[in-house]
Amino acid sequence: MSDPAIGKVFRITAEAAQGTIAFDVEENRKLVLALEDNGVDILHRCGGNAKCTTCRVEILDGDPGEIGDPERVILATKTDLNDHTRLSCQMRVIDDLHVKVVRQASVEGIDAGGRPQE
Repeated sequence: MSDPAIGKVFRITAEAAQGTIAFDVEENRKLVLALEDNGVDILHRCGGNAKCTTCRVEILDGDPGEIGDPERVILATKTDLNDHTRLSCQMRVIDDLHVKVVRQASVEGIDAGGRPQE
C-alpha cells in the first residue's frame, strides 16, 4: 500500500554526457533540481530564473506540462532550438519523462551556476 503522505512518483530518464541516468522523482519537483540531485550534470547559470537558457533539455518522451510566459519569452529569443526544447528550471515534473540534457558544466568546463530554489 502506498503512503498517502507521498505524492505521485514519476520516472525520469536523462541522456547526458556521462550516459543515461534513470531515477524516480516526486510529482511537482523542479526538473532541474531532480536532475542535479540525481547526479546529472546540468548548467543553470541564472539560478533558475528563466534568463539564460543554459538548463535547457530536449523532451524525447512524456508530458512536460504547460509552458509559462517567462519560459516562452526567453526561448523565443533563441534561433537554434526545436519545438521540444524546454527549460528544466521552469518545469515541474507531472509525468514520466525522457530528456536529453543539452548543456553540461563538465562538457563546457564552467561552473554550473547558483542552485535554483525549489
